[in-house]
Amino acid sequence: MTTNKIIINAEGCVYGRVCSYAAKQALEGNEIIVLNCEKSVITGNRKNIIEKYSKLRKLGATAQRGPFYPKVSFMMFKRGIRGMLPSHREGIGREAFKRIKCYDGIPKEFEKEKMIKIFVPENYKFIELKEVVKMM
Repeated sequence: MTTNKIIINAEGCVYGRVCSYAAKQALEGNEIIVLNCEKSVITGNRKNIIEKYSKLRKLGATAQRGPFYPKVSFMMFKRGIRGMLPSHREGIGREAFKRIKCYDGIPKEFEKEKMIKIFVPENYKFIELKEVVKMM
């Protein structure tokens, strides 16, 4: 199996689509680098998205906690990819998860590299990942 380095620019791209693409490529043995994680977008109603990712959920008279999401956008992005891998704790899922790196912004070593973009939405309701993290 040959390993290729795939650099993805997530600016303006849909969070879930980039996560699924990165997970699939990592399972195939490619090294994945995702840049501009904080500028990716989650489509849908702003209020519902913030409610989903907030830590405290109220059900009836009691409050239940969880699931917990990281408060840093590139870590939250990596968690999204982790959820699309088979068992990130052992076997091929663990090996694939080691091949994934996520960054906020573009580090100097990747500025000149060729990057790919995955489906940029038009005319959708959306919220950027950095706004979701800020409201958590």
